[in-house]
Amino acid sequence: MKKPTDFSYFLSNFLIKFLPCERGLSNNTISSYRDTFVLLLKYYKEINSIKPEYIDLSTLNKEQILSFLNWLENDRGVSTRTRNQRLAAIHSFFRYIQEVEPSLLHECQKILTISFKKALHRSINYLSLGTVKAILAQPDITTIGGRRDAVMLSTMYDTGARVQEIIDLKVRDIRTESPATIRLTGKGNKTRIVPLMQPTANLIRLYIREKSLLVSEKQTAPLFTNRMNLSLTRAGVAYILNKHFESMLKANPESPSDKISPHIFRNPNFYEIQTFCKKVQEICAFH
Repeated sequence: MKKPTDFSYFLSNFLIKFLPCERGLSNNTISSYRDTFVLLLKYYKEINSIKPEYIDLSTLNKEQILSFLNWLENDRGVSTRTRNQRLAAIHSFFRYIQEVEPSLLHECQKILTISFKKALHRSINYLSLGTVKAILAQPDITTIGGRRDAVMLSTMYDTGARVQEIIDLKVRDIRTESPATIRLTGKGNKTRIVPLMQPTANLIRLYIREKSLLVSEKQTAPLFTNRMNLSLTRAGVAYILNKHFESMLKANPESPSDKISPHIFRNPNFYEIQTFCKKVQEICAFH
C-alpha cells in the first residue's frame, strides 16, 4: 500500500482543520475551496496522467498551476471570474503551506505571484416593478407549494437577500411583530438584521401559522422547504424563480425575455417595495 503523500496530508488539514477552525470560514466557502482541488486532481489525472495518490507538493509548482488555470479557461470554458476564484483558493492553500512548512517557502511565494486576471464588469439588469408583479402573480396560491413560492419570492425582493441566505433562514430568524425584521446570515457567517415591510411580515406570519411552525421545537427548522420537508437548495430556488418567470412570459408575451437569475431579483427600489408588497398581500390572501 502506497504511503500517503505530503500533499494529501496538508490538503486534508487545510480543508478539515485550518479553514473551519482557524479561519472560521463558512461551509459554502470551504465547499468552493474543496471544488477547486477536485478540479486540480482531475487536471493532474487527465493532463499529466498522475493519479491523486501520487501527487505530492514537489509537483505543485508555478508552471503547473498556470497550466491548470489555462486548462480551466480553454478546456472547461470557465469565465475569468471563476478562474480567479479558483486561483484565490490556491493562493490560500499555499499561504497556509508556507506557514506550516517553511522549507517550501520559496516555491510557495512563486505560486503566490500568479496574478488575477482583470474581468469585464457586466452591468446588472434589474427587473421592473411590472415584471416582478407579473412573476409574483404566477404561483398557484391555492396550493401550499404555490403559497410558499409567493412568500419566498416576496421575501427575496423585500430584503435583497442572497439565495444562500434564503436557504439558510430559520423560523427563529423572523420577527413579524412591529418593528418586523429578518436576520440574514451571509458570507463569512456575518449576520445582519434587515427591516421587513409590514405587508411582507404579514405574509410570513400567515405562512408560519399555516405550516404550524409556531411551536418552540420548530424554531430551528428551515423556513422554506421542499416537498420532502428538507431545506431548499440553490438549484431549487433558481428552478422556482425560472418556472414562474417562464409562466409569466407565456401569460405576457410582450414582456422582456432576457434570462432571469436570483441575483437580479435583488436590490429593489424602496418605493417599489412598498407598492409591490401591498399588491402581493392582495394576491396571497391565506385562508
